[in-house]
Amino acid sequence: MSSEPGVFGPHELGALVWFYDMHGYATLRGLLTESDVAAVERECTAAQQAVIAGELDIRHGSTVFLDEEAKAQRFANYVEYVSEISPAVRAAVTHPVLADAMARLLGERAWLRAHEQFGVVYQDARPGRESGYTRIGWHSDWQAGPSLDVWPSTAFTIHIDGTSPANGFLRVVPGSHLWATPAPYRNVNGVEVPATARPAGGRTDRPPPFDMPLRFEKVPGEVAVYAERGDILLHDCYLWHSAARATDDDSRRRHVRGGYFGGTKPAAGVEEFIKNAAR
Repeated sequence: MSSEPGVFGPHELGALVWFYDMHGYATLRGLLTESDVAAVERECTAAQQAVIAGELDIRHGSTVFLDEEAKAQRFANYVEYVSEISPAVRAAVTHPVLADAMARLLGERAWLRAHEQFGVVYQDARPGRESGYTRIGWHSDWQAGPSLDVWPSTAFTIHIDGTSPANGFLRVVPGSHLWATPAPYRNVNGVEVPATARPAGGRTDRPPPFDMPLRFEKVPGEVAVYAERGDILLHDCYLWHSAARATDDDSRRRHVRGGYFGGTKPAAGVEEFIKNAAR
């Protein structure tokens, strides 16, 4: 489907799994049609406007990810549990080919986190003054819940907008999912890590060759991962990654994100979210 490194078509799942296992991320391209993506865009935009207007239940609007919560009164960077209110999103995130890829990566019992914690989330990142989310610093996903048994997991990002330096992009350290990264005992937000946390998480017990930066610093070996409209980017819960801020003040970067998990689904009401990454 593509000559780009790390990009695979719907009939290339074996190659996708091979690349993912080695590098910690891969892109699935060509699974969703333009009609599919347009429907996701239309329904997510409508849900976003409904959050701003106060027409949806409060559980669909979030401030937990934002750098300035007051901005949520004027703009909604996030719509949580969006698969519950968007048929197009629900169809995309449960597509049989995507589910097959997740089963290959996580095992046959892999489950979609659709109704727990934040569910599947629509995200609208932009650098304007009204926006409460523009970028995020270095982290790995498991660090947000180091006490939970849900891991390992694979996050998916369905890109409504293609990415570039103009509107922001993902930065990753290939192979870092193979390191046993410490829980975020050191973090810029001063968040306390519970005593029940695992001390480290990774696909192996090999420690990282250097400390994970606390903010947005350049990391040895990092690469930029760009996406086209309709791409589905997969990345491992132990992969070091961050998101770069847009350079064009009039741009936006919209996507739908969530994850499939290979560990134990938590009991009702059992949640953990350590907001350790810099914003």
